[in-house]
Amino acid sequence: MGQPDHGLFGPRSITWRVHLEPVMWVAGMRALLLQSLHPRVMRGTYQNSALFDPKKAWPRFQRTVEFVGTRTFGTTADVEAAAARVRGLHSRLRGYDPDTGREFRIDEPAGLLWVHCGEIDSYVDVARRAGIVDDTEADAYVAESVRAAAVIGLDPADVPASGTGLRAYFDDVRPELYVCDEARRAAVNLLVPRGPAPAQAKLLISAISTLGFMTLPRWARRLYGLPGLPTTDLGASLTLRALHGATDLLPDVPAPPEIEEARRLVRAAADG
Repeated sequence: MGQPDHGLFGPRSITWRVHLEPVMWVAGMRALLLQSLHPRVMRGTYQNSALFDPKKAWPRFQRTVEFVGTRTFGTTADVEAAAARVRGLHSRLRGYDPDTGREFRIDEPAGLLWVHCGEIDSYVDVARRAGIVDDTEADAYVAESVRAAAVIGLDPADVPASGTGLRAYFDDVRPELYVCDEARRAAVNLLVPRGPAPAQAKLLISAISTLGFMTLPRWARRLYGLPGLPTTDLGASLTLRALHGATDLLPDVPAPPEIEEARRLVRAAADG
């Protein structure tokens, strides 16, 4: 009997353990807020995405969550099929950059790398501050994430594979970042959700987005015009640890079969 196909990662990976934690919803919002600080990427999103249409934003957000779930927990075939759909969609899209007066491809490597690094930095930062991983495991998570970057079309050699590499990447790209009008609108939509999403979901998104702002790096908070104080970092870290501790005491939230199976396999791997 052949080995089971656990896709890119598997039950002994740091990635599975991190992504099964409910507190990672905060990391998802942090990622959106961080990614929004790149004006070229933000404008390309604004010009091509339903995320800014209140009537379509919630279903579009759910599809993004589903893709991340498939990429993380799906079989090799599932991951490749989902990634091929995303690559095909992005390859047909173009954006216009008013800063340069030029059109650009949505799938240009620099933009894909920014989105990837914003996501991974957010997940690993929240996981570390919540007490889910230590520094060594955080580096392992970043190294594993290179596999996810490859399936969306990035050259693995260009992708940071450690916390040090991630920090160096952000140091290099920071001069390009600012809060454009589209980013400001996106932030407001996260803090005050509109559209057809259930009222409870809107309240939850608003609360998670507020904490997402608190967990941003100090330089990113300052770009948004918010205080970049060490006390905010401490408060955010304490809140994340408390949330993680609380969710550990609660029953698992019902999830799709592949997530339920992943939970079982991760626990079995830990016990073994």
